Amino acid sequence: MESKQSFFFRNLLTGLVWLAIIVAMFIFTKHNINKDLLLKFEPIFEKTGLILLIFIASEIMVGIIPPELFLIWALREANLASYISYTILLSMLSYGAGITGYLFGRFLNTTRLYRYVRHRFLRKTEVLLNNYGLYLIVVAALTPVPFSGTAMLVGAVKYPGRKYAYWSLTRFAKFALVGWVIWEANMF
Repeated sequence: MESKQSFFFRNLLTGLVWLAIIVAMFIFTKHNINKDLLLKFEPIFEKTGLILLIFIASEIMVGIIPPELFLIWALREANLASYISYTILLSMLSYGAGITGYLFGRFLNTTRLYRYVRHRFLRKTEVLLNNYGLYLIVVAALTPVPFSGTAMLVGAVKYPGRKYAYWSLTRFAKFALVGWVIWEANMF
C-alpha cells in the first residue's frame, strides 16, 4: 500500500503540473489569440452573477470546470484589489461547495442506495478513506483531485465534520497560491 506521504506528494506534483499547463495555455492564448475573438465573449464575461453561478454549479458537481479558469476570468478588470476580492470570493464559494458536498455525503449515507453500494463495492474504500482521510482532504483541496467529490465520499463514510471543515481550509491556500501565479503570469 502506498504511504500517506507519497500519496500526498504524488498528487501535489500532479497539481503543480496541471497548474503549469493552465498557465502556459493562458500565456500562449493571451499572446496568440485574435483580440476580436475574445471581444465576442465579453458580454458573457461581464455577467458576474452568471459566471459565479456557473462556478458554484461546477464546484458542487465535482469540479467540472477547473477553478483556475475562473481566476483567469477575474483578471478582466486588471486591478489588483478587484482580483484579490474575486480570488477570496471564489475560494469562499469553493470551500462552501465542499461543505455542501460533505453534508450531501452524510445524507447519502442514510439512503438504501448507498448502503447497497457500500456493501457491494465500498468496503475497502471506506477503510482507505478513514486511514487516508486527512491526506485525501488536503490533496483534494490543493490539487485537481475533485474537491466536492472527495467531500461527498468523506461525508458518506462519516469522517468527523470538524476535522473535515478544518483540513479543507487548505482550499484557501490553493486559491491564494494559484491566484498569485495567475496574476504574475498575466504580467508576461
